[in-house]
Amino acid sequence: MMKRTPPTFSSRLWILRMITLLIFVILLGQLARLQFFQGAGFQKEAVVNRTRVVREKAPRGVIYDRDGRILARNTAIYNIVLIPAELPDDPDYAMSQQKRRALYTEVYNIIHEKLIELAPTPAPTPPPPDPEVTRLIIDASRPPQPSVLSVDEMDELVLERELGSAFLPVVVASNLPREAALAVAEETYRLPGVHLQLQPRREYPSGLYTSHIIGYMGPIPEEEEKTYAEKGYAPDAWVGWSDLEYQYEEVLHGKPGVRVLEVDVKGNEQRVVGEPTEPVPGHNLILSLDLELQKIMFDALVAGVNPKRSSSAAAVAVDPRTGYVLGMVSLPSYDNNVFADGITEEEYRAIVDSPGYPLLDHAISGLYPPGSTFKLVTASAGLQEQVITHKTILNAPGIIYLPNRNFPDNPDLAQPFVCWIYKSGGEHGDVNVVQALAVSCDIFFYKVGGGWPVADFNGLGVDILAEYARLFGFGELSGIDLPGENAGLVPDPKWKRLAKGERWVTGDTYNMAIGQGDVLATPLQVTMMTAAVANDGLLYKPQVVAAITDAENRLVQFNRPVVRRELPIDPKHLETVRQGMWYTVNADFGTAPDAALPDVEIAGKTGTAEFFDPQLGRDLTGNLPTHAWFTAFAPYQDPEIAITVFVYNGGEGSVAAAPIAREILRQYFELKARDEATGAKTLLDQLEAIAP
Repeated sequence: MMKRTPPTFSSRLWILRMITLLIFVILLGQLARLQFFQGAGFQKEAVVNRTRVVREKAPRGVIYDRDGRILARNTAIYNIVLIPAELPDDPDYAMSQQKRRALYTEVYNIIHEKLIELAPTPAPTPPPPDPEVTRLIIDASRPPQPSVLSVDEMDELVLERELGSAFLPVVVASNLPREAALAVAEETYRLPGVHLQLQPRREYPSGLYTSHIIGYMGPIPEEEEKTYAEKGYAPDAWVGWSDLEYQYEEVLHGKPGVRVLEVDVKGNEQRVVGEPTEPVPGHNLILSLDLELQKIMFDALVAGVNPKRSSSAAAVAVDPRTGYVLGMVSLPSYDNNVFADGITEEEYRAIVDSPGYPLLDHAISGLYPPGSTFKLVTASAGLQEQVITHKTILNAPGIIYLPNRNFPDNPDLAQPFVCWIYKSGGEHGDVNVVQALAVSCDIFFYKVGGGWPVADFNGLGVDILAEYARLFGFGELSGIDLPGENAGLVPDPKWKRLAKGERWVTGDTYNMAIGQGDVLATPLQVTMMTAAVANDGLLYKPQVVAAITDAENRLVQFNRPVVRRELPIDPKHLETVRQGMWYTVNADFGTAPDAALPDVEIAGKTGTAEFFDPQLGRDLTGNLPTHAWFTAFAPYQDPEIAITVFVYNGGEGSVAAAPIAREILRQYFELKARDEATGAKTLLDQLEAIAP
């Protein structure tokens, strides 16, 4: 059996040398890989580790009324932030935490002591507001309150941020008084990682008066994060959530700036690297709205509406010569400043759960039967289609019985249709179209709309009536530059068959002819109809934003009036309709004598529209509740304003809506006289003068 020869010392040494050489070769190869193949990457990381990219938010555009009064502007709130990457660090974790918590404690104490020093003397408790009025004014606003995290909360948030991006700031104190913020800022030279941050804040000086027009802002919704990121928005950016803030987001937003800063190990700025990109401010909006008129409309509506009866109301005023919106109010209103700092769930529920839907703009989104205001459409169509002339006399008893289609000779099967005056035992007798408009005679317009087979009188019929309703803008979007507009409803046989599974009957046409049944409209649509009657047949697109300027107030865009369509109605027929509206207000027998002014001729039309609400039911006599409407224009000879007032469950239009419109118009013409006496030009006038 062979014996193995034990290895000699020299062979062992050779093996050891080979192993050492192999290790050296491996290390040399790794060094070469790091130096030549990954060196650029490590160099880039080194640069990143000593630089910080700072995004500078662009100032958001300001919103002005036609006179240059500010409706939305930018202010700043003072925050204290920590940047985790710049905080004290130590190889010993316990020592590192001890240093950091000492820093957090010092920051907290500086702020807390300053807040105590600045605390105001408590003011006497104000008397509680009228609970009925607060149903129409949902004021959940509160001044920005300082918020300071505890030491434990600071520690927890910093640890969470370090798991992500340690260079992103952590807000540990917000909404601080300037003095408290500066007290911390003065000590940052010895507090590494602590910085003063100015955070933009949107402020709405006109608050309750314009909240449904201006809207509010909020964080980027989760479902839209990708869309906004593709547009270059920072993850923490705020965007418009409603109304003009939403509609004109891309115009108002601007473009952020970018600076690359070189910092030392403590995070202190050393120099700017490269050329910074300066932020580009957003553009400004100049509205057609007159804030003084807006306040007049708001106050008149609040004063004139009975909050125990009506949960909502609206008023719209436009210039019939241009379609520009002069004022638009929706009640209940809310203070949009409550959204400026972020809203709590409790505050949000207080608004949303209030009666009357405060966040809904009833002027453009609320749908209601227009009642007798719709008779302007029926009268115009009847005259143009030669169903009647201005001289045609129709007999209008208090009640008529429409014969049954299948059994016309059986009076027991005839369907009764009554006029509003019949409830008091009256009738209107023989009337022409001007008189019928003035007294708002239902029987006259039943016959014009649906005919009267007993006397072989042929009416318009549903198809022609629906066609004219759409020509006047009902059943379609007006195109106003605000989100959330409702198109309303112009019913017809096809709609009824699909929606209800029923066929159209003459009674449906009767109801439609007086703005009842299934026809639904917004207060804005009624206003634009009135404006078209006033201006001889031009249906304008309503516009809220009249001009756009840049941050230097240079004109970027001027929105000229836009005619949606010219109504195919002879001006002489519209003049006849206007005469009926004049008598409505200025004749003793009209339905709205309380709307008359001594120095200005107003022409208008009342509306009292029945509706069904399961909570309201019927009154003791079986009558349904009614909405109150009044729509008007003035002056009669040279119209410059068209206005509509709507009061939910307000009762009769002549009682609940017409006096409110009168008060608004009275103060409007007083404002006009004052402005004409001074000869001052509005900001909008000046921009129009230089517009191409």
